[in-house]
Amino acid sequence: METKETKTGGWRSNKWVRAAIPALLLHCSIGTVYCWSIFSQEIADYIGFSKAATEWAFSFAIFFLGMSAAFLGNVVEKDIHKSSLIAAICFALGMAGTGFFIYYGGLHQHSAVALVGIYLCYGLIMGIGLGTGYLSPVKTLMLWFSDRKGLATGLAVAGFGAAKAIASPIMQAMLTGLGDGGIYKMFIILSIVYFIMMFVGHLLLKKPDGWHEPQTKEQSQSMFTVIKSKPIMNYIGIWLMFYINITCGLALISQEKMIVKCLGLASYVGIISTISAVFNPGGRLGFSAWADTMKDRNTIYKLIFILSIVFTGLVMVTGGIKNGEGNLLLTILVLALIFVVNAGYGGGFSNVPTLLSDHYGMGNISAIHGLTLSAWAIAGLTGNQMAAWIVNHFGQTVTIHDVEVNPTGYQCVLYATLVLYILALAICLVFVRPTEKALEAKKAKEAAKNN
Repeated sequence: METKETKTGGWRSNKWVRAAIPALLLHCSIGTVYCWSIFSQEIADYIGFSKAATEWAFSFAIFFLGMSAAFLGNVVEKDIHKSSLIAAICFALGMAGTGFFIYYGGLHQHSAVALVGIYLCYGLIMGIGLGTGYLSPVKTLMLWFSDRKGLATGLAVAGFGAAKAIASPIMQAMLTGLGDGGIYKMFIILSIVYFIMMFVGHLLLKKPDGWHEPQTKEQSQSMFTVIKSKPIMNYIGIWLMFYINITCGLALISQEKMIVKCLGLASYVGIISTISAVFNPGGRLGFSAWADTMKDRNTIYKLIFILSIVFTGLVMVTGGIKNGEGNLLLTILVLALIFVVNAGYGGGFSNVPTLLSDHYGMGNISAIHGLTLSAWAIAGLTGNQMAAWIVNHFGQTVTIHDVEVNPTGYQCVLYATLVLYILALAICLVFVRPTEKALEAKKAKEAAKNN
Protein backbone atom coordinates (compact mmCIF):
# COMPACT_ATOMS: atom_id res chain seq x y z
CA MET A 1 0.00 0.00 0.00
CA GLU A 2 1.73 3.15 -1.18
CA THR A 3 0.70 6.71 -0.60
CA LYS A 4 2.36 9.96 -1.60
CA GLU A 5 4.08 10.08 1.78
CA THR A 6 5.40 6.52 1.64
CA LYS A 7 6.88 7.15 -1.81
CA THR A 8 8.82 10.14 -0.54
CA GLY A 9 10.28 8.08 2.29
CA GLY A 10 11.34 9.53 5.63
CA TRP A 11 11.24 8.03 9.11
CA ARG A 12 7.53 8.81 9.54
CA SER A 13 6.70 6.35 6.77
CA ASN A 14 9.50 3.84 7.32
CA LYS A 15 8.23 0.36 8.16
CA TRP A 16 11.28 -0.42 10.28
CA VAL A 17 10.88 2.71 12.41
CA ARG A 18 7.07 2.58 12.63
CA ALA A 19 6.64 -1.19 13.06
CA ALA A 20 9.76 -3.35 13.51
CA ILE A 21 11.71 -1.23 16.02
CA PRO A 22 8.71 -0.43 18.27
CA ALA A 23 7.69 -4.11 18.15
CA LEU A 24 11.17 -5.12 19.35
CA LEU A 25 11.16 -2.45 22.06
CA LEU A 26 7.83 -3.74 23.36
CA HIS A 27 8.55 -7.46 23.05
CA CYS A 28 12.14 -7.33 24.33
CA SER A 29 10.77 -5.63 27.46
CA ILE A 30 7.79 -7.86 28.23
CA GLY A 31 9.68 -11.02 27.25
CA THR A 32 11.76 -10.66 30.41
CA VAL A 33 8.84 -12.27 32.27
CA TYR A 34 10.63 -15.53 31.38
CA CYS A 35 13.60 -14.47 33.53
CA TRP A 36 11.59 -15.51 36.60
CA SER A 37 13.71 -18.60 37.29
CA ILE A 38 16.79 -16.40 37.70
CA PHE A 39 15.51 -14.58 40.78
CA SER A 40 12.59 -16.69 42.11
CA GLN A 41 14.75 -18.34 44.79
CA GLU A 42 16.17 -14.97 45.85
CA ILE A 43 12.64 -13.58 46.25
CA ALA A 44 11.57 -16.61 48.29
CA ASP A 45 14.59 -16.33 50.60
CA TYR A 46 14.24 -12.57 50.98
CA ILE A 47 10.58 -12.59 52.04
CA GLY A 48 10.73 -15.85 54.01
CA PHE A 49 8.53 -18.11 51.87
CA SER A 50 9.17 -21.36 50.02
CA LYS A 51 10.09 -21.25 46.36
CA ALA A 52 6.93 -23.23 45.58
CA ALA A 53 4.81 -20.48 47.13
CA THR A 54 6.43 -17.71 45.08
CA GLU A 55 6.30 -19.74 41.84
CA TRP A 56 2.60 -18.97 41.53
CA ALA A 57 3.49 -15.36 40.66
CA PHE A 58 4.95 -16.54 37.33
CA SER A 59 2.00 -18.86 36.63
CA PHE A 60 -0.40 -15.98 37.30
CA ALA A 61 1.61 -13.70 34.97
CA ILE A 62 1.29 -16.15 32.07
CA PHE A 63 -2.38 -16.79 32.87
CA PHE A 64 -3.27 -13.09 32.90
CA LEU A 65 -1.17 -12.52 29.79
CA GLY A 66 -3.46 -14.87 27.89
CA MET A 67 -6.65 -13.67 29.55
CA SER A 68 -5.91 -9.96 29.07
CA ALA A 69 -5.06 -10.64 25.43
CA ALA A 70 -8.36 -12.49 25.03
CA PHE A 71 -10.48 -9.80 26.69
CA LEU A 72 -8.60 -6.71 25.51
CA GLY A 73 -8.09 -7.82 21.92
CA ASN A 74 -10.86 -5.46 20.78
CA VAL A 75 -9.10 -2.52 22.47
CA VAL A 76 -5.94 -3.36 20.52
CA GLU A 77 -7.99 -3.70 17.34
CA LYS A 78 -9.50 -0.23 17.75
CA ASP A 79 -6.53 1.76 19.07
CA ILE A 80 -2.95 0.47 19.12
CA HIS A 81 -1.75 3.69 20.80
CA LYS A 82 -4.09 3.21 23.74
CA SER A 83 -3.20 -0.48 24.05
CA SER A 84 0.57 0.07 23.79
CA LEU A 85 0.35 2.81 26.45
CA ILE A 86 -1.67 0.50 28.73
CA ALA A 87 1.04 -2.11 28.19
CA ALA A 88 3.89 0.26 29.13
CA ILE A 89 2.13 1.55 32.25
CA CYS A 90 0.93 -1.84 33.53
CA PHE A 91 4.20 -3.66 32.89
CA ALA A 92 6.34 -0.97 34.56
CA LEU A 93 3.87 -0.50 37.42
CA GLY A 94 3.76 -4.25 37.98
CA MET A 95 7.56 -4.46 38.14
CA ALA A 96 7.83 -1.50 40.50
CA GLY A 97 5.04 -2.91 42.69
CA THR A 98 6.79 -6.28 42.81
CA GLY A 99 9.95 -4.53 43.97
CA PHE A 100 8.02 -2.68 46.68
CA PHE A 101 6.39 -5.84 48.05
CA ILE A 102 9.72 -7.68 48.03
CA TYR A 103 11.12 -4.77 50.07
CA TYR A 104 8.09 -4.97 52.40
CA GLY A 105 8.51 -8.74 52.72
CA GLY A 106 12.15 -8.27 53.70
CA LEU A 107 11.06 -6.04 56.59
CA HIS A 108 8.16 -8.31 57.56
CA GLN A 109 9.26 -11.91 57.09
CA HIS A 110 6.56 -14.46 56.22
CA SER A 111 4.07 -11.66 55.53
CA ALA A 112 1.02 -12.77 53.56
CA VAL A 113 0.60 -9.15 52.45
CA ALA A 114 4.00 -9.28 50.72
CA LEU A 115 3.25 -12.60 48.99
CA VAL A 116 -0.23 -11.55 47.82
CA GLY A 117 1.20 -8.18 46.73
CA ILE A 118 3.76 -9.97 44.54
CA TYR A 119 0.99 -12.15 43.07
CA LEU A 120 -1.07 -9.06 42.23
CA CYS A 121 1.83 -7.01 40.83
CA TYR A 122 3.88 -9.64 38.98
CA GLY A 123 0.84 -11.74 38.13
CA LEU A 124 -2.21 -9.54 37.51
CA ILE A 125 -0.87 -6.04 36.73
CA MET A 126 2.20 -7.17 34.79
CA GLY A 127 0.05 -9.82 33.12
CA ILE A 128 -2.24 -7.14 31.68
CA GLY A 129 0.83 -5.31 30.39
CA LEU A 130 2.11 -8.54 28.88
CA GLY A 131 -1.10 -9.37 27.03
CA THR A 132 -1.69 -5.91 25.56
CA GLY A 133 2.02 -5.41 24.83
CA TYR A 134 2.27 -8.76 23.07
CA LEU A 135 -0.71 -8.01 20.80
CA SER A 136 -0.21 -4.30 20.08
CA PRO A 137 2.49 -4.46 17.35
CA VAL A 138 1.42 -7.69 15.62
CA LYS A 139 -1.29 -6.42 13.25
CA THR A 140 0.73 -3.27 12.53
CA LEU A 141 3.68 -5.44 11.47
CA MET A 142 1.49 -7.52 9.17
CA LEU A 143 0.11 -4.36 7.56
CA TRP A 144 3.55 -2.83 6.94
CA PHE A 145 5.10 -6.15 5.79
CA SER A 146 2.10 -7.48 3.87
CA ASP A 147 4.32 -9.45 1.48
CA ARG A 148 6.37 -11.09 4.29
CA LYS A 149 3.94 -11.26 7.19
CA GLY A 150 5.61 -14.30 8.71
CA LEU A 151 9.06 -12.74 8.73
CA ALA A 152 7.68 -9.55 10.31
CA THR A 153 5.74 -11.22 13.12
CA GLY A 154 8.58 -13.69 13.60
CA LEU A 155 10.99 -10.81 14.11
CA ALA A 156 8.87 -9.26 16.86
CA VAL A 157 7.98 -12.52 18.59
CA ALA A 158 11.64 -13.53 18.39
CA GLY A 159 12.31 -10.40 20.45
CA PHE A 160 10.01 -11.82 23.12
CA GLY A 161 11.89 -15.13 23.05
CA ALA A 162 15.33 -13.49 22.98
CA ALA A 163 14.55 -11.19 25.91
CA LYS A 164 15.55 -13.83 28.46
CA ALA A 165 18.93 -14.45 26.81
CA ILE A 166 19.61 -10.70 26.68
CA ALA A 167 18.37 -9.78 30.16
CA SER A 168 19.59 -12.81 32.15
CA PRO A 169 23.28 -11.80 32.47
CA ILE A 170 22.26 -8.19 33.20
CA MET A 171 19.95 -9.31 36.00
CA GLN A 172 22.57 -11.66 37.41
CA ALA A 173 25.07 -8.80 37.48
CA MET A 174 22.55 -6.50 39.16
CA LEU A 175 21.69 -9.04 41.84
CA THR A 176 25.39 -9.35 42.66
CA GLY A 177 26.38 -5.72 42.23
CA LEU A 178 23.54 -4.01 44.11
CA GLY A 179 24.48 -5.67 47.39
CA ASP A 180 22.02 -6.16 50.25
CA GLY A 181 18.46 -5.85 48.98
CA GLY A 182 19.65 -6.13 45.40
CA ILE A 183 16.56 -8.14 44.49
CA TYR A 184 14.04 -5.36 45.14
CA LYS A 185 16.40 -2.63 43.87
CA MET A 186 16.72 -4.51 40.60
CA PHE A 187 12.95 -4.50 40.07
CA ILE A 188 12.67 -0.77 40.77
CA ILE A 189 15.52 0.12 38.39
CA LEU A 190 14.30 -2.17 35.61
CA SER A 191 10.74 -0.86 35.91
CA ILE A 192 12.09 2.57 34.91
CA VAL A 193 14.27 1.18 32.10
CA TYR A 194 11.49 -0.92 30.60
CA PHE A 195 8.94 1.88 30.87
CA ILE A 196 11.24 4.14 28.84
CA MET A 197 11.78 1.41 26.22
CA MET A 198 8.08 0.61 25.95
CA PHE A 199 7.03 4.27 25.93
CA VAL A 200 9.40 4.98 23.03
CA GLY A 201 7.91 1.97 21.26
CA HIS A 202 4.43 3.32 21.97
CA LEU A 203 5.34 6.71 20.45
CA LEU A 204 6.86 5.17 17.31
CA LEU A 205 4.21 2.50 16.63
CA LYS A 206 1.90 3.50 13.78
CA LYS A 207 -0.20 1.79 11.14
CA PRO A 208 0.62 2.56 7.48
CA ASP A 209 -0.77 5.77 6.02
CA GLY A 210 -3.79 5.03 3.91
CA TRP A 211 -5.06 2.27 6.21
CA HIS A 212 -8.55 3.27 7.26
CA GLU A 213 -11.03 1.10 9.10
CA PRO A 214 -13.42 -0.39 8.25
CA GLN A 215 -12.11 -1.36 4.81
CA THR A 216 -13.23 -4.96 4.48
CA LYS A 217 -16.29 -7.05 5.18
CA GLU A 218 -14.47 -8.74 8.08
CA GLN A 219 -13.82 -5.38 9.79
CA SER A 220 -17.54 -4.57 9.89
CA GLN A 221 -18.34 -7.91 11.54
CA SER A 222 -17.82 -9.06 15.11
CA MET A 223 -14.93 -11.34 15.98
CA PHE A 224 -17.21 -14.34 16.58
CA THR A 225 -19.11 -13.74 13.32
CA VAL A 226 -15.79 -13.87 11.44
CA ILE A 227 -14.74 -17.06 13.26
CA LYS A 228 -18.10 -18.71 12.48
CA SER A 229 -17.71 -17.83 8.80
CA LYS A 230 -15.61 -21.02 8.61
CA PRO A 231 -16.45 -24.41 10.19
CA ILE A 232 -16.09 -23.85 13.94
CA MET A 233 -13.83 -26.91 14.26
CA ASN A 234 -11.31 -25.06 12.09
CA TYR A 235 -10.78 -22.45 14.81
CA ILE A 236 -11.03 -24.98 17.64
CA GLY A 237 -8.37 -27.05 15.86
CA ILE A 238 -6.01 -24.06 15.64
CA TRP A 239 -6.63 -23.24 19.33
CA LEU A 240 -6.01 -26.85 20.43
CA MET A 241 -2.82 -27.40 18.47
CA PHE A 242 -1.49 -24.06 19.74
CA TYR A 243 -2.37 -25.08 23.33
CA ILE A 244 -0.80 -28.53 23.01
CA ASN A 245 2.43 -27.17 21.52
CA ILE A 246 2.81 -24.73 24.43
CA THR A 247 1.93 -27.36 27.04
CA CYS A 248 4.49 -29.84 25.68
CA GLY A 249 7.12 -27.13 25.31
CA LEU A 250 6.67 -25.93 28.90
CA ALA A 251 6.65 -29.50 30.20
CA LEU A 252 10.07 -30.26 28.72
CA ILE A 253 11.61 -26.81 29.15
CA SER A 254 10.65 -26.74 32.86
CA GLN A 255 12.69 -29.95 33.38
CA GLU A 256 15.47 -28.99 30.99
CA LYS A 257 18.15 -28.20 33.58
CA MET A 258 17.56 -31.44 35.51
CA ILE A 259 17.60 -33.48 32.29
CA VAL A 260 20.98 -31.96 31.41
CA LYS A 261 22.24 -32.89 34.88
CA CYS A 262 21.10 -36.48 34.27
CA LEU A 263 23.55 -36.57 31.38
CA GLY A 264 26.38 -35.69 33.77
CA LEU A 265 26.66 -32.18 32.37
CA ALA A 266 25.82 -30.19 35.51
CA SER A 267 28.81 -27.89 34.98
CA TYR A 268 27.54 -27.03 31.49
CA VAL A 269 23.92 -26.29 32.42
CA GLY A 270 24.36 -22.53 31.96
CA ILE A 271 25.91 -22.87 28.50
CA ILE A 272 23.31 -25.38 27.32
CA SER A 273 20.46 -23.25 28.67
CA THR A 274 21.82 -20.27 26.75
CA ILE A 275 22.02 -22.31 23.54
CA SER A 276 18.47 -23.62 23.98
CA ALA A 277 17.32 -20.05 24.69
CA VAL A 278 18.76 -19.06 21.29
CA PHE A 279 16.82 -21.87 19.57
CA ASN A 280 13.58 -20.39 20.95
CA PRO A 281 13.78 -17.03 19.07
CA GLY A 282 15.55 -18.81 16.23
CA GLY A 283 12.50 -21.02 15.80
CA ARG A 284 10.19 -18.03 16.01
CA LEU A 285 12.01 -16.24 13.22
CA GLY A 286 13.06 -19.24 11.13
CA PHE A 287 9.77 -21.15 11.07
CA SER A 288 7.73 -18.01 10.38
CA ALA A 289 10.02 -16.87 7.55
CA TRP A 290 9.91 -20.41 6.12
CA ALA A 291 6.10 -20.36 6.29
CA ASP A 292 6.07 -17.28 4.02
CA THR A 293 7.24 -19.55 1.20
CA MET A 294 4.38 -22.03 1.68
CA LYS A 295 0.92 -21.96 0.11
CA ASP A 296 -0.62 -23.17 3.38
CA ARG A 297 0.96 -21.97 6.65
CA ASN A 298 -0.57 -24.92 8.49
CA THR A 299 2.19 -26.99 6.85
CA ILE A 300 4.69 -25.42 9.25
CA TYR A 301 2.77 -26.83 12.23
CA LYS A 302 2.79 -30.26 10.63
CA LEU A 303 6.58 -30.00 10.35
CA ILE A 304 6.94 -28.80 13.96
CA PHE A 305 4.86 -31.69 15.29
CA ILE A 306 6.55 -34.31 13.09
CA LEU A 307 10.04 -33.16 14.18
CA SER A 308 8.94 -33.17 17.83
CA ILE A 309 7.43 -36.66 17.51
CA VAL A 310 10.53 -38.07 15.80
CA PHE A 311 13.05 -36.73 18.33
CA THR A 312 10.84 -37.50 21.35
CA GLY A 313 10.31 -41.05 20.06
CA LEU A 314 14.04 -41.58 19.50
CA VAL A 315 14.91 -40.47 23.05
CA MET A 316 12.13 -42.70 24.43
CA VAL A 317 13.19 -45.79 22.45
CA THR A 318 16.86 -45.39 23.37
CA GLY A 319 16.16 -44.36 26.98
CA GLY A 320 18.37 -41.40 26.25
CA ILE A 321 17.76 -39.55 29.51
CA LYS A 322 18.32 -42.64 31.68
CA ASN A 323 21.24 -44.02 29.67
CA GLY A 324 22.81 -40.84 28.34
CA GLU A 325 25.51 -40.33 30.98
CA GLY A 326 28.85 -41.15 29.41
CA ASN A 327 27.28 -42.00 26.05
CA LEU A 328 28.12 -39.31 23.52
CA LEU A 329 25.54 -40.37 20.91
CA LEU A 330 22.64 -40.46 23.40
CA THR A 331 23.77 -37.18 24.95
CA ILE A 332 23.69 -35.51 21.53
CA LEU A 333 20.25 -37.02 20.87
CA VAL A 334 18.78 -35.68 24.13
CA LEU A 335 20.28 -32.23 23.55
CA ALA A 336 18.90 -32.28 19.99
CA LEU A 337 15.44 -33.00 21.44
CA ILE A 338 15.75 -30.03 23.81
CA PHE A 339 16.80 -27.72 20.97
CA VAL A 340 14.09 -28.98 18.57
CA VAL A 341 11.35 -28.56 21.17
CA ASN A 342 12.57 -25.03 22.01
CA ALA A 343 12.57 -24.10 18.30
CA GLY A 344 9.12 -25.63 17.74
CA TYR A 345 7.77 -23.96 20.87
CA GLY A 346 8.90 -20.58 19.53
CA GLY A 347 7.74 -21.32 15.98
CA GLY A 348 4.25 -22.14 17.24
CA PHE A 349 3.95 -18.65 18.71
CA SER A 350 5.20 -16.71 15.70
CA ASN A 351 3.05 -18.51 13.14
CA VAL A 352 -0.32 -18.35 14.87
CA PRO A 353 -1.20 -14.70 13.97
CA THR A 354 -0.32 -15.18 10.30
CA LEU A 355 -2.16 -18.52 10.17
CA LEU A 356 -5.24 -16.83 11.66
CA SER A 357 -4.99 -13.93 9.20
CA ASP A 358 -4.82 -16.37 6.28
CA HIS A 359 -8.02 -18.05 7.49
CA TYR A 360 -10.02 -15.09 8.83
CA GLY A 361 -8.58 -12.00 7.15
CA MET A 362 -7.01 -8.91 8.71
CA GLY A 363 -10.23 -7.19 9.79
CA ASN A 364 -10.39 -8.58 13.34
CA ILE A 365 -6.98 -10.21 13.59
CA SER A 366 -5.94 -8.54 16.88
CA ALA A 367 -9.15 -9.66 18.60
CA ILE A 368 -9.01 -13.20 17.16
CA HIS A 369 -5.30 -13.50 17.98
CA GLY A 370 -6.02 -12.27 21.51
CA LEU A 371 -8.75 -14.87 21.97
CA THR A 372 -6.38 -17.57 20.74
CA LEU A 373 -3.75 -16.52 23.29
CA SER A 374 -6.13 -17.80 25.99
CA ALA A 375 -4.55 -21.15 25.07
CA TRP A 376 -1.26 -19.75 26.39
CA ALA A 377 -2.97 -18.74 29.63
CA ILE A 378 -4.28 -22.24 30.28
CA ALA A 379 -1.08 -23.94 29.12
CA GLY A 380 0.84 -21.73 31.56
CA LEU A 381 -1.11 -23.36 34.39
CA THR A 382 -0.91 -26.93 33.06
CA GLY A 383 2.41 -27.50 31.26
CA ASN A 384 4.86 -27.10 34.16
CA GLN A 385 2.45 -28.67 36.65
CA MET A 386 1.90 -31.76 34.47
CA ALA A 387 5.64 -32.35 34.22
CA ALA A 388 6.18 -31.74 37.95
CA TRP A 389 3.38 -34.21 38.84
CA ILE A 390 4.86 -36.92 36.59
CA VAL A 391 8.36 -36.44 38.01
CA ASN A 392 7.02 -36.57 41.60
CA HIS A 393 4.98 -39.74 41.02
CA PHE A 394 7.19 -41.85 38.76
CA GLY A 395 10.74 -43.12 39.16
CA GLN A 396 13.01 -42.40 42.08
CA THR A 397 15.77 -39.98 42.95
CA VAL A 398 19.34 -41.05 42.27
CA THR A 399 22.67 -39.24 42.57
CA ILE A 400 24.69 -38.46 39.46
CA HIS A 401 27.93 -36.53 40.00
CA ASP A 402 26.70 -35.39 43.45
CA VAL A 403 23.43 -34.09 41.95
CA GLU A 404 20.05 -35.62 42.90
CA VAL A 405 17.94 -36.32 39.79
CA ASN A 406 15.08 -38.57 38.68
CA PRO A 407 15.98 -39.91 35.20
CA THR A 408 12.96 -42.25 35.02
CA GLY A 409 10.61 -39.42 35.96
CA TYR A 410 11.99 -37.13 33.24
CA GLN A 411 11.80 -40.02 30.76
CA CYS A 412 8.13 -40.51 31.69
CA VAL A 413 7.40 -36.86 30.87
CA LEU A 414 8.26 -37.77 27.28
CA TYR A 415 5.50 -40.41 27.17
CA ALA A 416 2.95 -37.70 27.93
CA THR A 417 4.40 -35.19 25.46
CA LEU A 418 4.64 -37.82 22.69
CA VAL A 419 0.94 -38.66 23.02
CA LEU A 420 0.06 -34.96 22.99
CA TYR A 421 2.26 -34.22 19.96
CA ILE A 422 0.60 -37.08 18.03
CA LEU A 423 -2.82 -35.71 19.02
CA ALA A 424 -1.79 -32.22 17.86
CA LEU A 425 -0.63 -33.60 14.50
CA ALA A 426 -3.95 -35.43 14.07
CA ILE A 427 -5.86 -32.21 14.84
CA CYS A 428 -3.62 -30.32 12.42
CA LEU A 429 -4.35 -32.82 9.63
CA VAL A 430 -8.08 -33.36 10.23
CA PHE A 431 -9.64 -30.15 11.58
CA VAL A 432 -7.57 -27.23 10.25
CA ARG A 433 -8.77 -26.71 6.69
CA PRO A 434 -6.52 -25.52 3.85
CA THR A 435 -6.87 -21.80 3.16
CA GLU A 436 -8.51 -20.49 0.00
CA LYS A 437 -5.05 -19.50 -1.25
CA ALA A 438 -3.81 -23.08 -0.76
CA LEU A 439 -6.88 -24.57 -2.49
CA GLU A 440 -6.49 -22.22 -5.46
CA ALA A 441 -2.80 -23.14 -5.76
CA LYS A 442 -3.72 -26.84 -5.66
CA LYS A 443 -6.36 -26.39 -8.39
CA ALA A 444 -3.89 -24.44 -10.54
CA LYS A 445 -1.29 -27.18 -10.12
CA GLU A 446 -3.79 -29.90 -11.06
CA ALA A 447 -4.97 -27.90 -14.07
CA ALA A 448 -1.40 -27.41 -15.25
CA LYS A 449 -0.74 -31.14 -14.85
CA ASN A 450 -3.85 -32.06 -16.87
CA ASN A 451 -2.85 -29.69 -19.64
